Amino acid sequence: MGRDIDETWIEEAVERYRRIETLFAEFDRAAQDIEVTVRSPDGLVEVAVTAAGAITDVRIRGSLAGRSSAQLADSVRAAVTSAADAAGWARQRLHADLFSEYRPMEQGRAG
Repeated sequence: MGRDIDETWIEEAVERYRRIETLFAEFDRAAQDIEVTVRSPDGLVEVAVTAAGAITDVRIRGSLAGRSSAQLADSVRAAVTSAADAAGWARQRLHADLFSEYRPMEQGRAG
């Protein structure tokens, strides 16, 4: 015996798919616009990053006097690592905000 097609369920599924596509487009745009700035633990290096993960700026905020290139590299590495973590956090928050009303659909009813 074949299954009856639940036209209402199909229409709802298509509409939900379109809404999710729209939300993902909004998510992508917003991730490019949201920027987070972090500093290395020693305060020497500041990195700005978008929620999409693109580094937009790197600034040296402290004096380099008396610091070795290895110390500067450690500060840059720490700031970049923190920036990556901050970008991930921003993406998670953005996703939670945009998709908070999304709930999985109930399965179609078979006839």
